[in-house]
Amino acid sequence: MYEFLQAILLIFGISGLIIYILGKLNIPSIVGFLIAGTVIGPYGLGFIKSPHDVEIIAEIGVILLMFTIGVEFSLPRLLSLKREVFLFGGLQVILTIIVITILSQFILDVSLNSSIFYGFIVALSSTAIVMKLLADKGELNSPHGKICLGILLFQDLCVVPLMLFTNILSGSSGTYSNFFTVIIKSSLILSIVFIFSRLAVPYILHEIVKTRNRELFIISTILICLGTALFTSKLGLSLALGAFLAGVVISESEYSAQAISDILPFKEIFSGIFFISVGMLLNLDYVRTNLLEEFLIVGGIFSVKTMVVALIIYIFMHSLKLSLKSAFSLSQIGEFSFVLAFTGKSLSLLDENAYQSFISASVITMLLTPLIIRYSPNIVDSLSNKKFFKYFERAKKIKESDIVIKKSNHVIIIGFGLNGRNLARVLKETNIPYVVLELNPETVRKMKKKGEPIYYGDGTSQEILHKLGIKRAKVLVVAISDPSATRKIVQIAKTENPVIHIIVRTRFVTEIEELKKLGADEVIPEEFETSLEIFARVLHYFSVPRNQILQMIEKIRAEGYEILRFADTPKTRAGIECVIFEGLDMDSFLVEKDSWLIGHSLKSLNIRNRAKVTVIAIQRGKETILNPPADFVLKEGDIIIYVGEKKQLVEALKFFQKKD
Repeated sequence: MYEFLQAILLIFGISGLIIYILGKLNIPSIVGFLIAGTVIGPYGLGFIKSPHDVEIIAEIGVILLMFTIGVEFSLPRLLSLKREVFLFGGLQVILTIIVITILSQFILDVSLNSSIFYGFIVALSSTAIVMKLLADKGELNSPHGKICLGILLFQDLCVVPLMLFTNILSGSSGTYSNFFTVIIKSSLILSIVFIFSRLAVPYILHEIVKTRNRELFIISTILICLGTALFTSKLGLSLALGAFLAGVVISESEYSAQAISDILPFKEIFSGIFFISVGMLLNLDYVRTNLLEEFLIVGGIFSVKTMVVALIIYIFMHSLKLSLKSAFSLSQIGEFSFVLAFTGKSLSLLDENAYQSFISASVITMLLTPLIIRYSPNIVDSLSNKKFFKYFERAKKIKESDIVIKKSNHVIIIGFGLNGRNLARVLKETNIPYVVLELNPETVRKMKKKGEPIYYGDGTSQEILHKLGIKRAKVLVVAISDPSATRKIVQIAKTENPVIHIIVRTRFVTEIEELKKLGADEVIPEEFETSLEIFARVLHYFSVPRNQILQMIEKIRAEGYEILRFADTPKTRAGIECVIFEGLDMDSFLVEKDSWLIGHSLKSLNIRNRAKVTVIAIQRGKETILNPPADFVLKEGDIIIYVGEKKQLVEALKFFQKKD
C-alpha cells in the first residue's frame, strides 16, 4: 500500500508540474500526461518501476471517459450515425488491414498471418484521446466529429472479433464458428442494453432521486457505469464499449446533466492517469537505438491511416477538407491495440523486437495526436491552395454546379442543424429570401424534397460563397459546430462583402473577440444566451421593470458578455412582491431620466384607454402607492406597476417607451 500511494504521489506531483509548464506554452494537457508518464516510467527516470501499479486506475479512467461521452449522447443520435459507424467504420477497418497486410508482405520478412495481425493492431485508433480532444474543442457535433465518433465506435465493436481472429491466426483453439457465435452474442448484448435503457434505468433513477440523497445518486450512477462495463466485458465485449453504452442508457433519462456533473471530477483524474500509464510504455533507449526504424514506422502508420480514412470519406462525402480533418484525427494507434499486441506477442505473432517497435511507435503517434488535431485546420487550409487539392475537389464541384443564386438582399445560412432550421422557418413565414448551405449530403437531399433552398457545399470555399451571392446578400448566419471553419467563413465573407451583417453562433465565449476581429458583427455564445434568458425570467418574477431588464440584456450583449465572465456582477434592486391576478399578468416600467412620462399625471396620460392596461401601484423609492389617484404626477425613478393580458403588456411597453 505504501508503494502504491508513493506512485500516485509521484504521478500527480510530476505530471502537475509538467502540465503547468506546457500550459504556459499553450500545449494540450494530454501531451503533458504522456510526457509525464515517459519521464517517471521505467524507461525514463525510473521513479515507477512497474507501470502495472497504475494500470487498474488507468482502465477506470478509460471507462469513465467513455461513460461521460455516452451520457452526452442519446440513443436517437447514436442510431442516426449508422452510416458513420457501419459503413465508414467497417470500410476503414477492412481497408487498413488489407493495406498493412500487403505492405508487410512486401517490406517485412514475416508470415502472412503475422502481416494480417499487423493490420489488426494498426487499424484501431485512440478513442480516449480523440474523443477528449474533440470534446474540449467543442467539435463532437461537427461533421468530422460525427465521422470520427462513428468510426471509433465501430473499432471498439471490432476489438473482440479481432481478438478471436488473433487466436485463429496463431493456430490456437479459436475457430471461425466461435467467431460467428461471438458476433451473434454481441448483437444480442447490444439489443438487451438498448431495451434496458428504455425500461429499467429511468425508473430506477427516478426512485433514487426521490430520496433526495445525492450520495446515493452518485453511487448508483457509478454502479450503472462500472456494472454495465463489467457485464459487457464478461460477455466478451470491451470495457470501454460497455461504459459508453451505460452512458447512453443514462442519457435516455432526465438526469443525464446531473450524472455528468457528478462523474466529471472522477473522469478527469482517472483519464489523466490513463494517459500517464501510456507514456510509461515508451522505451526511450530503444527509440534512440532504432531512431530511423521508428521514424519510418511512425510515418508509415500516419500515412496509411490518413490515406485510408481520407479516401473513404472523400468517396461518400465529396469534400476533401472534411476527409482530411477526419483522417488526421484518426491517424494514431489506439489504446486497445496494446491489448492486441500483448496477446499477439504471447501467441508468437509478434517477436520481442517487433513488439518493442510497435509499442514505441504507438506511443509516439499518441504523443503527436493532440498537436496534429490542433493544427490540422491550418494544414488543411494550406493544402486547399495547392493545385493538386483543387484537382481532387472536382467531384465536389459537380455536386455544386446546380448552385445558381440570383437573389439579392437575402440571408445566407451556413449549417442546417437545429438553429439553422429554426431560422429558416421564421424567414419563410416572414417572406425574407434565404439560401442554406449544408455539408451533409443526406440532409441536403431530404430537405430539397421538402422545397428548401438548400445546397451542398463547404462554406469555407470562396467559390461556393460567390455562387450563393455573398456580394449581394444582406445577412450571413454561421450556425455550424466547427470553430476553425467558422473563423475562415467569417474572414472570407467580410473580405468579399464588407457591408454584409454577419451573425455567428459559437459554444465558447473565448472566441468572441477573435470572431469580431475577423469581421463578425454579432457573436452569440450558447452558454451565455441561456443565462440571459434565465436571469431575465428571475428578475421578471421579482417585478423588476421590463425596460430595465431589456436594457441590462442589451448592455451585456453590447459589452461582449463581459459582465458574465466574472463573479462580481452589479446588484439590482428588486421590485415589489408579486401579486397574482386571476386571468391577468403583471409587469412594471421604470421612469428614467429622459422619459417623456416625467411631469405627466396619470389622468393626462389616459393609460387605461391608450395603453390598454390598468395601473395598480406606483413605487417611489421605498414607498409603494397603491391605487394612485388620477392627479398623481410621475417623476424620474418612479416604477409604474400595471396589469393586463399578455398582448396588452407588450403594447403598454411600447407606449411607455415612445418618444413624446
